[in-house]
Amino acid sequence: MNASITTNSTMRKRCFGPNEFLLFLPEIKEFLETKNLTGLKDLLKRIHPIDIAEGWQKLQIQEKILIFKLLSFKKAVQIFEDLPFLEQEYLLNNLDNTEVAPIINEMASDERADLFKELPRKIKKKLLSLMRKEELEDVKQLLNFPEDTAGGLMTTEFLTLKKEMSARKAILWLQETRKSISGYSFHYIYVIDENRRLQGIVDVDILLTAPPDILVKDIMLSPETIKIDVNTTKEEVASKFSRYDLLDAPVVNDENRILGVITIDDVVDLIQKESARQIYEIGKMQPERGEEIRYSTTSVKELIKRRAGWLLLLLIMHVFSGWILKNFEYALSTVVALTFFIPMLLDTGGNAGAQTSITIIRSFATGDANFKNIWHIARLEIITSLIMSVIVGAMAFLRAFWLEGALVLSLVVGTTMMAVVLVAILTGMLLPFLSKRIGLDPAALAGPITTTVVDVFGLIIYFKIAQLMLPALR
Repeated sequence: MNASITTNSTMRKRCFGPNEFLLFLPEIKEFLETKNLTGLKDLLKRIHPIDIAEGWQKLQIQEKILIFKLLSFKKAVQIFEDLPFLEQEYLLNNLDNTEVAPIINEMASDERADLFKELPRKIKKKLLSLMRKEELEDVKQLLNFPEDTAGGLMTTEFLTLKKEMSARKAILWLQETRKSISGYSFHYIYVIDENRRLQGIVDVDILLTAPPDILVKDIMLSPETIKIDVNTTKEEVASKFSRYDLLDAPVVNDENRILGVITIDDVVDLIQKESARQIYEIGKMQPERGEEIRYSTTSVKELIKRRAGWLLLLLIMHVFSGWILKNFEYALSTVVALTFFIPMLLDTGGNAGAQTSITIIRSFATGDANFKNIWHIARLEIITSLIMSVIVGAMAFLRAFWLEGALVLSLVVGTTMMAVVLVAILTGMLLPFLSKRIGLDPAALAGPITTTVVDVFGLIIYFKIAQLMLPALR
């Protein structure tokens, strides 16, 4: 039986109230200056680990090492798991082996694997030599799985039972195990056979209230609905947790042997990073794997790094729009009123395309959109685009006629608006699927290209329709 119980730093994170560490920072600095280490140690006990982690960069380099050494062991592990990678690397390089080894060995296995994926080979080799045999095998196993799969998300720490055990024996064993473990939470215990094949799951609440003599096999539930293949993508994992309201889910291989467990806090962390990544990409900023920008810790360099690349790329891509306007300079100078409606046409088209692409990208994340139902989605979007184009085109015609009072020019604007909305919605639908098919991130690719396609084709359509319908341009 595996006597470890999974945990993750996400469950400790709080999203309300001020950061206690920053509130106490002046007092912390005073303790450091006066070398009142006893007072500082007592103060640190009162501050939540996540608050210390979030305020960590406010400390000077030499202060970080001193404060970390003053922390209780349990709190040091919690804070270390929540620190940014560069801060973790600094501590690993500046602590003694006797101080590093317990931290690495007691980290949650999934957090430890994430850390090892980022470390330079030299530091990784050093840490591997400090680890206990069991933890060493865990980290080597987890490093073999791609980061964006269930295997890369899971922890190898979980509880198991045998189905022939009575409820009384299982509870006694659980109580004994709890004596040596603190700070952990769990919801399910997994029933396995002698070959570690998954037989069932037992809800802890059901076990605690079951008759003492009932066997585990009589209260266990089927794992078929919630078990997850080790190669399942992270999007499918999040979708399954959402669909079945899961708290934990076992991860199995092709032989149905349990390899690990994914917990709700792993999925919450995944969803938060995915949401942050998509929001930053929609805002044309470098997502950095979904790491949030926090003004309390970020720098000017970090903000420029996140924003400049996309802005320069979009600037280059908009050269096409300028080239088209230059080629139709004669039309603009002949019928000056054409200029008045360009922003309205392109902005509306861009908005229509963004509405569609964001809806589909979101549906990819939730599992609602995939290549199996692409024709159903296409039918819905095509019908929607036809109706929307008529509605918006009619409004554009009325606005143009109200401003200029010219029937033919108003028809040009209204007809163009219909065509632009059609192109925008179809582009917003097709590009996310194309991005997904060729293995690129739809959120990163579809947004900027949809806007560019609408701008370029919108201008071409506008001037071509104007040339056909306005006598002055024939």
